[in-house]
Order: sequence, then C-alpha cells, then structure tokens
Amino acid sequence: MTVPGSLFPGSRCLRSSTYPWKTTLLCVAATVPGAMAQSVLAPPPAAPPLVPPAVEEYQTNQASQMQVFSPTPPSQGESQPFKCGPVVFRPQLSYQLICGSGIESGPGSPQNTIVQQFSPGMIFDIGSHWTLDYTPTLSFYSSSQFRDTVDHSAMLQWGTAFHDWFVTASQSYAKTSEPQLETAAQTDQQTYITALNATYQFNDRLSAAIGLNQDLNYFGQGSTNLLLGLSNSRAWSTMDWLYDQFWSRFNAGIGVGIGYNQQVGSPDSWYQQYEASVSWRLTDKISFQVNGGLEDLQYLSSVSSDLLTPIFGATLQYQPFDQTKFSVSATRTVASSYYENEAIEATSINGDFNQRLFGGISLDLNGGYTTSSYVATIIGLSTGRNDNSYSFNVRLTCPFPKRGTVAIFYQYSSNSSSQTGFAASDSSAFSYSSSQYGFDISYNY
Repeated sequence: MTVPGSLFPGSRCLRSSTYPWKTTLLCVAATVPGAMAQSVLAPPPAAPPLVPPAVEEYQTNQASQMQVFSPTPPSQGESQPFKCGPVVFRPQLSYQLICGSGIESGPGSPQNTIVQQFSPGMIFDIGSHWTLDYTPTLSFYSSSQFRDTVDHSAMLQWGTAFHDWFVTASQSYAKTSEPQLETAAQTDQQTYITALNATYQFNDRLSAAIGLNQDLNYFGQGSTNLLLGLSNSRAWSTMDWLYDQFWSRFNAGIGVGIGYNQQVGSPDSWYQQYEASVSWRLTDKISFQVNGGLEDLQYLSSVSSDLLTPIFGATLQYQPFDQTKFSVSATRTVASSYYENEAIEATSINGDFNQRLFGGISLDLNGGYTTSSYVATIIGLSTGRNDNSYSFNVRLTCPFPKRGTVAIFYQYSSNSSSQTGFAASDSSAFSYSSSQYGFDISYNY
C-alpha cells in the first residue's frame, strides 16, 4: 500500500499508509514490500501508467474531481503496430548509469562504485480489462564488493465495472538484490503481493470501498542475508471504507481494518485499525487529502503489551501555473521489521517541486526526512536502534522523439543510526552518507 511521495514506499505488513481514495484501487499491487524497503541507489526512470485501459479511464475520471494532479487520460485510437488479435504488445527499455560514493556493501562498509542497470521489458494489454507486465533488470557493479545481479518484476492486473460495482484484482512478483537502507547491505528477497479491491456506489452520495491483501516476503540464503539474520514474513489484511460525497469536490469517510502477521522467529500478531478521512479539492489549483486514526497491535504468543499507535497520512497538491507543481506529503506508520522480534514506527515528510521548462524539458526537485524507531515485540529484548534519514534528488528530463526520455540526475542521501554493528567497536554500521550522479535513457511504447 503506497504512500504518495513517501520516502519508504513499502507495503509488507505496512498499515495506515493507503490513502482511502477510490482512485487508488490498484496501488497496493504496485509497491515494493518492506516498511523500509528503500534502495539506496538513485531511482530508475519513472514508468508509464500500468493499469488496464478500463481501470485507467475510471481512475482518471474519479481523480479529476478530487486531485489537482490528475492522471493523463488514456489515449484513444493510437496506432498499434505491435498487435495480435486482442493483445497489444508495448516494449519498454531503459538504461541507467550511476556513479556513487558511500554505498554500503555491508554494515559499516561504504564503497565507491559505478552501477549500470539495463531493463528490457514488455507490457501486454489484453483487451480492455487485463494487463501483464514483465521487466528484468540487469545490474553491473564496478566494485568487487557487490555482486552483479539479475532482478525480475512481473505483474498481472484486471479490472471491470458492472452495475454499481467497480472491481480490480492484481498479482505481483519481484525478485530484487539491491543495497537496502534497513539492512545497509545488498539484500536478496522475493515478494508476492495479491490484492482484491472493490467499490460500490449506493447512490449519488454514499459509496463503500473494500480491500483484501496478502503480502509474502522471503529472503535468499546468501551469506549477507544469513549474517544479518533476516526473517521471512507473511501478512493478510483488509481495510474497508464508507464514504459520503458531500459535494462534487469534497468527501469524507470512516474506515475499519484488521490484519494478521506471521514472521519466522517472532510472535504472530494481529491488529485493528480505525481511521477517518477527508478529501477536498478547494480550487482548481489546490487539493488535499488527510486520513488518520489509531492502530492496536497485539502479539498472540508473547507477554508484550499491546502497541497502540497514532497513524496518519496527508498530501497537499498545489499547481499555481500549468507548468509548475508543488506537493507535500506526510505519514506515520507501523510495520514489521526485516529482523526477528522487531517492529518499526516511522514518521516521514516529503516534498516535491516540478517545473516544465522550454522544449518539453522538466526540472524535478524532491526531498524527504524520515525518523524510525525499532520496537521490540518480546519482553527482555532491547533493539536500541533509532534512524534518521534524509534524501535530496534533482533531476532534469528531456523528451526525445515521441516515446523516449533522457535525464541527468544527482542524489544525496544519508542515514544516522544508533544501532551498532556486529562488533562492539563498530558504532556506525547502519549510518551512511551517499552522493550519486548519472544519467538514464528510456523508451516506452
């Protein structure tokens, strides 16, 4: 479940991070599991929308009422030379070169390296209701302290409307091996995310939204993963909302959710979540969405007391001119850690500025801050870890013939952690400071 603009866009056992808007029905399937599943590497080029045409059209219509930054409407009647019957083939290709310093190959082991990532992929539009995407990513490191890897990402999505219902389903799979913020190391993991979402329109004002999710996260048995003691996890959850559309640009809702978490070596837990939400587009240029409430997390095989946590999410969008966009978002979440017997309470704030310049060139500035506290889930364990993370990214993007883009970027990120390493003398194992710059080229049909 994704937090727009969040510094940690994860969903494994992550609650209270889904904005309760009817326009985000498929977002849960597009996330990377892990409450702190943030790669230390600069992000790849942004991919085009990945939803079936019927879903894209529905989401565009809904978002245009409540959000300033509404999605681009689906194109109609565009020539499709790669087509066989009802199936449209959309090739996509990207290459990224990163020159980075301070990238950790293991706790307390910062490295300088050049990273080349090559991602050839294919999207299949199967009629108007199905979409299948598969993209491998080949990563090559100049430093021998990192392993060259081949990652895989696949997603199947479906959506349809009938009578007063709109229903979507998705299944995603990802196999990744990038350096991660939480582990301070190159981390092998496989994730499977299943989502079923539905909205029902009772009348012109009242509607309901239902979401069912299953998140499975498995770590590889490489030496780094075994040394860090990472733990596989499974989670099942539902979050259900009732909305009242008071007028065309204002709605409010109440939501109740429950979930069950399993993690190897840790006590099973379940939680109840109670939230309220408001979404309001004040003018053509300003909109905001806010949701918040409480989560009660209970451990079934541990004498630890319940973990009662305030949770919230908020986003403000402002577009003073057609070429200028500002957004600010903030979240507070609770999630399972990658490590046994630990949970993470994280609060983050993120800001973004986008300016279109001459000739289609665009400038994007993004910065964020997150503070995370690791909480023990069993009596007698003291985690002693608190992290403060910062990031800043500047990106200049230029389109080239029709479907291609080329961009140059710079990213600075840092993490200050109170956690020591495996040796008592290692007081900065999970702290780092990294500067990265480079360029990327992408083409999406």
